[in-house]
Amino acid sequence: MKGIGLGGAIGALMRAGYRFERVAGTSAGAIAGALVAAGISDPGLADAMARLRYERVPDRGLPKIPVLSEGISLLHSGGAYEGDYIHGFVRDELAALGVRTFGDLRRSDPGADANLPPERSYKLVVMATDVTHGRLLRLPWDYAALGLDPDEQLVADAVRASISIPLYFDPVVVRDGVTGEPVTLVDGGVLSNYPIEIFDRTDLRPPRWPTLGVKIVPELPAGDPELFPGIALPALAPVRLLERVVATAIVGNDQTYLERPCVRRRTIAVDTSGVGIVEFDASAQQRAALIANGGAAVEAFVATWDWDAFRRECVT
Repeated sequence: MKGIGLGGAIGALMRAGYRFERVAGTSAGAIAGALVAAGISDPGLADAMARLRYERVPDRGLPKIPVLSEGISLLHSGGAYEGDYIHGFVRDELAALGVRTFGDLRRSDPGADANLPPERSYKLVVMATDVTHGRLLRLPWDYAALGLDPDEQLVADAVRASISIPLYFDPVVVRDGVTGEPVTLVDGGVLSNYPIEIFDRTDLRPPRWPTLGVKIVPELPAGDPELFPGIALPALAPVRLLERVVATAIVGNDQTYLERPCVRRRTIAVDTSGVGIVEFDASAQQRAALIANGGAAVEAFVATWDWDAFRRECVT
């Protein structure tokens, strides 16, 4: 739900004249990033956010009985909710923009990083965590590690993997294209919740434009209790400890990185404290406040952002 703040920020950046050459995102950022990479407009993004039925996102499995269904799903598949509704929503919104597979998001740029290999020439990158092999996957870049052709993979499938908050949504299982081995994917935030460095040049040439980041998850300890308020889990000490471990993984991993001055300087921090991450019953007023906060954060950032000063002081 905090991702609604991303919508407000993206719209404000568009209105300020910014274009998005490439986009990377994790979890809610993967949803927003996919739509932006597909070419959605500011009004189109607002319309898409209005079409999303937030109350349907936590979709129970059979027998569709509160608490019982969540418990059965956790025991059977590792997540309280199926995640089918949000997967279908992303698939349909992308289809309306003419995007189905990552092949539709191929990008040709003669001025790109000279070290950029062909498998990284895409407009979109989303983060997922491969818990079978204990590694971060940057999709579509790392589909080759799964024996899969990135151009043929569905963008909506990658986004669905990226939003698989542990314990909350069912993890995504894919088959290795060579070995047939099942590979389990969960939320990319477990290993990389804020991948702002992913597009930094490595060929020692000066960047042609900035890579800016929008941050919507609060730092620990404030971010800890906001992660899992909607899961019907027993209030047992081992369960609560597991929640804290996951919270630390999702929030704390990038918190140290964000303490670096040159990272903070290109970060737009949106106040999303008005809702919890899975507070899908938030009111229309709460959602509107998140959008407004995203816009306000961008306006404050743009008013002081100095690209030339940033290059002098932070780009080596």
